[in-house]
Amino acid sequence: MNNNDIFKKLRVALQLRDDQIVEILELVDFRMSKGEIGNLFRSQDHADFMECGDQVLRNFLNGLVIHLRGTKENPKNAMDVIRQNQEVVKKNVSEKAKGTFKPDTEFKPKPKTDAKKKPFNPKDKKKTAPKIQVVEKVQFKNGKNKK
Repeated sequence: MNNNDIFKKLRVALQLRDDQIVEILELVDFRMSKGEIGNLFRSQDHADFMECGDQVLRNFLNGLVIHLRGTKENPKNAMDVIRQNQEVVKKNVSEKAKGTFKPDTEFKPKPKTDAKKKPFNPKDKKKTAPKIQVVEKVQFKNGKNKK
């Protein structure tokens, strides 16, 4: 089990979003962008995958302690913080479920026509110009000759 796996499991267990992880890292003066954090959570075969170093995981764990417990001057109850995160996640999930569907384009009804419609006649169809071939057909000969 490597650092990336540990980081992923902590993120899922504590229901943390990327912006919350950025805030936790900033508690210990460690700056990382959301994009870099997203790269840590990718699969190993992805092109943008980034290995989570010991320094990143150490700073995250130290920041997580401050985030959950607070400081000596301002202590917190860890379970209260976790419940607040769970409520925020539930709220976001319920808002997404309640969201109404809005199409990308505005719906415009067809204009009403006469009650008598003409039957379809293929001869009434407008004649189009014949298609002009813009690109010539090219035969590519790459590799070995196939017989």
